[in-house]
Amino acid sequence: MAKWNSGPSRRQTSGRAPRRGSSLTLGGLVAVLLVLAAVYLGEKYHLLPRGSLDILIGREEPPAKRDRTGQRPPAQVPRPTPDASIDYARVLQQLDGIRVEDEKRGGYVREEWPHWLTIGSKCLNTREQVLIRDSAEPAQLSPNGCSVLSGVWHDPYTGETFTNPRQVDIDHRVPLEEAYGSGGYDWPREKRAAYANDLTDPLTLVTVSAAANRAKGSKGPEEWLPPRQDYLCAYVADWIAVKARWQLTMDERERVTVGNIIADCREQAGAVH
Repeated sequence: MAKWNSGPSRRQTSGRAPRRGSSLTLGGLVAVLLVLAAVYLGEKYHLLPRGSLDILIGREEPPAKRDRTGQRPPAQVPRPTPDASIDYARVLQQLDGIRVEDEKRGGYVREEWPHWLTIGSKCLNTREQVLIRDSAEPAQLSPNGCSVLSGVWHDPYTGETFTNPRQVDIDHRVPLEEAYGSGGYDWPREKRAAYANDLTDPLTLVTVSAAANRAKGSKGPEEWLPPRQDYLCAYVADWIAVKARWQLTMDERERVTVGNIIADCREQAGAVH
């Protein structure tokens, strides 16, 4: 029998395609089958995570199950870090006083919520005043005293520290669009401006990293929570406090989410005593 790697004269006189390519194709197929079998066994005996074989062969995962309303269920909430500093009795009292209503969809216009106004200051707008308030060290102002040049800001959402004001945003803890959909759609312009520039309660406005603020967007706790796990309980408690103070509503999904988180936080805090 002639060898598959015979000399050039053999290949030139043959009328058939070289067999070497066919041999490699067969060998590759065997190798692929062996890999697939190994991954299958790895999944079967829990040596590899479920879905590894689907990923390897390019099979898409089935769509996430939806509830009867057609909405995706909320993402699983991480286990909160115990926070015994929160007055849970007061938080639950505030939560019980918040009405549960469907959120109004559509119609929000950001320009109808005037913010970063100059209130109670000669030239410092709301953003600059919050930067001064939240700086861990005295903020350095511009020569005319109308803007903040530097400071030290500890972002409660991520735990990061910033000294450049361009790297931080002033977050409306309950976003403007969320406030609109939760009852603010019926507010006069003056009340919308008061909410958007609220300096009377430090819970309404908070200095956070620009990246975290933009990741949050207009999402409520049922869709977004701060990545810093030991701030989770305080974030939800403060969210409830702002909604209660401004007599805003919650829809059913939001109410269930924050209620479950606070109940878990309270349980965990009780466990540390």
